[in-house]
Amino acid sequence: MIRVAIIGTGNISNAHISAYLEFPERCKIVALCDIFPEKAQEKKEKYGLTDAIVVDAHEKLLDREDIDLVSVCTPPYCHASIAINFLNAGKHAVVEKPMATSLLECDQMIEAAKKSGKVLGVIAQNRFRDSIMKLKKVLDSGLTGKVLHAQVDSYWWRAHNYYDLWWRGTWEKEGGGCTLNHAVHHIDMLGWMMGLPKNVQALLSNAAHDNAEVEDISIAALQYEGGSVAQVTSSVIHHGEEQQVIFQTEKARVSAPWKIYASAGRSNGFPEQDTELEAKVQEFYDSLPDLKHTMHAGELDDVMTAIETGGTPLITGEEGRRTIELITAIYKAGFEHKTVELPIQKDDIYYTVDGIQKNAIHFYEKGASVTDLGSGEEITLGSKY
Repeated sequence: MIRVAIIGTGNISNAHISAYLEFPERCKIVALCDIFPEKAQEKKEKYGLTDAIVVDAHEKLLDREDIDLVSVCTPPYCHASIAINFLNAGKHAVVEKPMATSLLECDQMIEAAKKSGKVLGVIAQNRFRDSIMKLKKVLDSGLTGKVLHAQVDSYWWRAHNYYDLWWRGTWEKEGGGCTLNHAVHHIDMLGWMMGLPKNVQALLSNAAHDNAEVEDISIAALQYEGGSVAQVTSSVIHHGEEQQVIFQTEKARVSAPWKIYASAGRSNGFPEQDTELEAKVQEFYDSLPDLKHTMHAGELDDVMTAIETGGTPLITGEEGRRTIELITAIYKAGFEHKTVELPIQKDDIYYTVDGIQKNAIHFYEKGASVTDLGSGEEITLGSKY
């Protein structure tokens, strides 16, 4: 039985708690922690976690021998310190997105996991959707050939008062805007499917949220070795939240939401539809099994399996770091209005939190600061693809 502590009981903790409760034979939530303990108590009562203790500081749980795994669901600025403390205390850790707010913090987390021998997982639950997992396998199959162009539309919409929450909308506590905290899902998908580009250009803006320092839209252009390119739009100003990832390959267009279209050349060089290849790719796609568990339940099942078997989760610290590296490059390119080469070196000023904060564009200054924005209300976790 894996004994679990939830660190941070805001909105996203609902996804973790609900996921763990799907596996009553494998795990048990034994502790809830929040700097506002009344929130933790509310979650305890909501989910009937009668045996779970409630504390107001994660340090109070470090020495407890009845905790095996922690889910870190706090604001981004303290992901690293909390995860490192628990890893050093001999606990496994899974950290909400984004993994951290700098590459230095990512490296410190990875090092702590290596030294402790414990599992470090990073939440990127959208990989655990049938459409995303199957799309990855289609690309890996070679049926459609090399990716030539990728289009990532990470379209979200958030009201003006979204950034009134005390930790949101600041470079210090949120670590960034929509690029880091919303498009992180799609940037993870892109990195998983294509790896890191060789260079990045970007534009950043805050078009609709004058109560936030951070960007509410960014547009990035990526170039890969071999000539492939990608475009990534990160936004919280798009009505409808229509999100997609599209790959134009040598032989076909494939995407999530799933769509296949293949072209063949006619004698004059113009296209005609290649229905034979479409049928072949579709047959392969349809043959792939659905996941037993999806979203947070799928990822936390994967993390617990790694703990139980001594294996490695799909989304490791190294995987989470790759996403932060690309996001860091987008910020650097947007702040400095220049092309940024990857990888980002350890002597780069943007490798550290301080370096990012000293160079970040403050589009506006944060005004309102409230401790709660209706933690019991439903939140959106992305398109269904």
